[in-house]
Amino acid sequence: MNRVISIILGGGAGTRLYPLTKTRAKPAVPLAGKHRLIDIPISNCINSNILKIYILTQFNSASLNQHISRSYAFSGFQQGFVEVLAAQQTPESQAWFQGTADAVRQYLGRFASHDVDDYLILSGDHLYRMDYSDFVRQHRESGADITLSVVPMDEARASSFGLMKINPHGRIIDFYEKPEGEALKHMQVDTTALGMDAAAAQKMPYIASMGIYVFKRRALLDLLQRRPDYTDFGKEILPEAIHKMKVQAYLFNDYWEDIGTIKAFYDANLALVKQPNPDFSFYNKSAPIYTRARYLPPTKQLECTVTESMISEGCILKSCQIHHSVLGIRTRIESGCLIRNSLLMGADYYQSDFEQDSRCDRPQIALGIGANSEISNAIIDKNARIGCNVKILNKDNVQEAEREQDGFYIRSGIVVVLKDATLPDGMVI
Repeated sequence: MNRVISIILGGGAGTRLYPLTKTRAKPAVPLAGKHRLIDIPISNCINSNILKIYILTQFNSASLNQHISRSYAFSGFQQGFVEVLAAQQTPESQAWFQGTADAVRQYLGRFASHDVDDYLILSGDHLYRMDYSDFVRQHRESGADITLSVVPMDEARASSFGLMKINPHGRIIDFYEKPEGEALKHMQVDTTALGMDAAAAQKMPYIASMGIYVFKRRALLDLLQRRPDYTDFGKEILPEAIHKMKVQAYLFNDYWEDIGTIKAFYDANLALVKQPNPDFSFYNKSAPIYTRARYLPPTKQLECTVTESMISEGCILKSCQIHHSVLGIRTRIESGCLIRNSLLMGADYYQSDFEQDSRCDRPQIALGIGANSEISNAIIDKNARIGCNVKILNKDNVQEAEREQDGFYIRSGIVVVLKDATLPDGMVI
């Protein structure tokens, strides 16, 4: 794998994940209490022994850049690098990245300077565990110019992805990016060709691109240089390539989730607490998910009831109840609180009196969750200050609301409290 370069796309503005992307790039959104989304593709690369990794960034990239620089020095991973390439204006181009293909094209000189055989192109906002060496090996053995990793897909979600048709040998013969209506119906296939049984094939009659590609060196250079007006892989580059090059499909038959919306993000995080067999597990010694080492103290729990939850390090929990929830690093929950079906991202820092008693008659609301508060079906972003006797319940089942001036949004019925927001004592949502 030393003749492969990985190029991870840092994502666009991430509007569907707003307000989690208000101050950070989509791949920098916290995941599973202590990780970030970008840790998934980087860890998959390291575990696949692909150690030359570039990350292309553009929007709100400061926290992403900081996380990468602090997490992946590579002193323990032999030779290799993880390097951020930010969008920039040059004498040749005054434009920012215009799409996935344009982002790669703008740094094509850097990528072409490496003596490699293949380029592995990845998205920075998906949750899955994959051995890319198997993917690259099949690509090489098939003699393909391009190979796409694909998953079977049901009709309800199919229009959100690039869909394709394949021949009996796995060669892609048709590709359509995010079709709808009759165009969507046209992309139906018999997925028993992928080894699925008849019942499963009926439920999932589409083949969807995962946004994971491996290109032969010459194929990528030719495609990007021949059509400089093509800015997107899914909408332009790949539909044309299937008619001029050998483009193969690689079936990925395991858990994969596109973290594209607040609902998908919320569901994927809470699914991690399932026992005994979660769809995705961080407890895999042969393929760990790496992240920044923070050297935080163990979590303290004082007379707490915790069921079906994940608690990160560095937390203090006092006489509270926590059910089916994920708590991020440095979370503080005061006595009398009830947390259900929620994701609390924790904090970036400790306030000076973190271990001390935080009474409700103090002059300033402290970091964390104040006494006797109740939170259900919510996402609490980092550094939030929730006062005492606050109720975040959405009892009226409001599906969408934009209350940024009050410190929260509601997306798909899920209350999202903004990063650094303060909710006063007694507030009810």
